[in-house]
Amino acid sequence: MQLRVLAFVLAGGQGTRLYPLTKERAKPAVPFGGKYRIGRLVLSNLINSGIYSTYVLLQFKSQSLLQHLRDGWAVRGPPENQFIIPVPAQMRTAETWYQGTADAIYQNINSSSRRTRTSS
Repeated sequence: MQLRVLAFVLAGGQGTRLYPLTKERAKPAVPFGGKYRIGRLVLSNLINSGIYSTYVLLQFKSQSLLQHLRDGWAVRGPPENQFIIPVPAQMRTAETWYQGTADAIYQNINSSSRRTRTSS
């Protein structure tokens, strides 16, 4: 029996404690150790753990993180038939950003069921 695991990563917080590093970019897109980014730690851990299907839920200054996901994961991305999909804030339940991790999952739960049904 093969386990099917789906990960949600809440990324793109305001990062006020890391200011001024977050003045122009989302917290997960802040560089460390040369070319790496803070958000890479989470994605690398997921892939190294065998979890290849991931939604990255974005909100604050998401362009910097979108660019990093495009540039940094295009070559070394997940195996075939798996994915890392950036998802901008949907604001489905209110006119505000995500109100925490549970709210982010709640607002995007329909995306996960659509993807897993079509990619079995």
